[in-house]
Amino acid sequence: MSTLLPTSIVGSLPKPSWLSEPETLWSPWRLEGAELDEGRRDALHLAAAEQAVAGLEVISDGEQTRQHFVTTFIEHLSGVDFARRETVRIRDRYDASVPTVVGPVRRERPVFVDDAASLRTRTDKPLKWALPGPMTMIDTLYDAHYGSREELAREFAALLNQEARELEAAGVDIIQFDEPAFNVFFYDVRDWGVEVLERAAEGLRAETVVHICYGYGIKANNDWKASLGTQWRQYEETFPLLRDSVIDTVSLESRGSHVPMELVELLRGKKVMLGAIDVADPQVETPEEVADTLRRALAFVEPENLCPSTNCGMAPLSRTVAQGKMRALAAGTALLRAELARG
Repeated sequence: MSTLLPTSIVGSLPKPSWLSEPETLWSPWRLEGAELDEGRRDALHLAAAEQAVAGLEVISDGEQTRQHFVTTFIEHLSGVDFARRETVRIRDRYDASVPTVVGPVRRERPVFVDDAASLRTRTDKPLKWALPGPMTMIDTLYDAHYGSREELAREFAALLNQEARELEAAGVDIIQFDEPAFNVFFYDVRDWGVEVLERAAEGLRAETVVHICYGYGIKANNDWKASLGTQWRQYEETFPLLRDSVIDTVSLESRGSHVPMELVELLRGKKVMLGAIDVADPQVETPEEVADTLRRALAFVEPENLCPSTNCGMAPLSRTVAQGKMRALAAGTALLRAELARG
C-alpha cells in the first residue's frame, strides 16, 4: 500500500438501530428472512460509506452481517451442533454457553465471500476482511469429537484458508485473523499456535494481519484488565514468535492501555497496526491525542511500517461515538503525516 500511515478500524462498528439493538454486543437481529438479508447488506454498504466519509484509507465490513466475530463463521460449518450447548470458560475470563463440536468440521459453502464481492463494488479503496483465528475459534466451542485443541485448530485453519483464498479472489486486499486467545494461552501459541495461524494464511497473496487485543470494552474484559497491574506485558510472549512468522502485520492495543510502547520493538521489521483509539472509553480522542500515541510508536517502528487503527471493535459504542473516533483517527494521522513530510 503506497499511502503512508494507512488508517483502518480493526473489527466491528455499531449496527443501525433498525438491524439490531444499539450499544449491545452480539444483539439478536430485528429483521427476518429476506428483510434481514437486505438489511444486513444495506448496513454493510452504510458502514463502508461511514469509514470513507471519516477519511479512513482502508475499508472494512464493520462486521455488519454477523452477530458474533467467531460464531457467525462457525454457524456455516457442519460438525457443530448449536442446539447442544455447554458452558465453557472463555479465555480463562468468563463463562459462556457455546455450541458443541460433534463430528468432523467441514465448510460446506463460502461464508463472507458474497458480502465481500458486494462491498468490492462500492469502493476503490483497499478492502480488509476479518476472520476468527483458529485458536480463538476452539476457545469458543465445546469439543466432544476431536479431543485435542491442536487437532481441532488445525482443522479450522484449513477451513479458514479456503475462505481466505476465496475472499482474496473476490477482491479483498487484506485478510485479518482475530486471535485474542494469543494473549492468554502462551504455551499453545509457542508450541503450535503460530504454526496453525500460518496454515490459515498459506498461499495468500493478500496482505495478512493477526489482531491480538485485550477485548471489547465490556465488564468481563475490563475486570480482567484491572487485574493485570500497571504494565501489561502479555505481548512479550508472542511478538518474537510473530516477528519470525510469515504473517505480514501484527495488530495490537495501545491507546488507554498499560501496554509499554517499547514492546513494539519486538516486532521490528514487521508492519504494526497500532491501536490509537480506545474502544473501552466513550470519550472521543482529539486528533492531537491520536497523533501523540502514533508519534511515540515511531521510536520502535519505521513510519512506512506503521498502520494506525482502533484497539478493537466498536460494536458496543453508539454510532455517533464510533463515527467521531474514526474521524479522530484520520485527523490525528494526518497531523503526524504532515510532521513527517516537514522532516
